[in-house]
Formats: sequence, structure tokens, C-alpha cells
Amino acid sequence: MEDDKKTTYKDYYKVLEVEYDASDETIRLNYRKLALKWHPDKHKCNDAVTAKFQEINEAYTVLSDPDKRLEYDLNGNYEINDYTLPEYLSRFKGMILTSNGLGMSSVWSEQLTEFNKLMDK
Repeated sequence: MEDDKKTTYKDYYKVLEVEYDASDETIRLNYRKLALKWHPDKHKCNDAVTAKFQEINEAYTVLSDPDKRLEYDLNGNYEINDYTLPEYLSRFKGMILTSNGLGMSSVWSEQLTEFNKLMDK
């Protein structure tokens, strides 16, 4: 039964090709771009394209709704091995850098800034 969860979990942020802290506007724009690209009418009789389009719609349904997005972010199934270090830090920085919701300390904030600079090179 646990294997079923692993095979059915989808990282909706990756599906919509957005960062984990993407704004609502970025999510909406990427959804529109991908929906146009993968729309079944553009790819006649292709079940894989239809499945991709449905996956994009499913991701947008969750990430565009603030309540669903929060629930997804808090309760998602996270396979640590499926993420690179930058993806992991980006995905979980809110949980890593906060202490009981008190926010980031300036030391952690500076270290994250330095890390991001290194990763951009």
C-alpha cells in the first residue's frame, strides 16, 4: 500500500514548472502557458498528452487555491531522495528556517542568501 502512495505522488510545483515559493500570478501564468502547450486539441489522439494536460489541471486546481495549497504544502508526501539540495532547501526553507513561526534569524537569512548566490553561479 505504501508503494501506491509513492507511485501516485506528484510534485505539483514541478508539474507547473514553478519555484516552491512562487506567487499566485506566476502559478497562473505558467499554468496558462503549459495548458496551451499541452492542450489535447493540439495533439490529436494522443493519450499521453491528454494525461499530461489533466496533470497540469490537477496541479493548478491545488496550487491556485490558498487553502488547498497550504494543505498540500503541509501534508504532502516528500521523498527526500527525489530532490536536489537546492530543490530541497527551496521546498522546505519555511520549515527549516523558522522556529515555531517566529521567522528566520538574520544568521540563517544571510547563510541562505550566500547559498543562493553560490547556486546561481
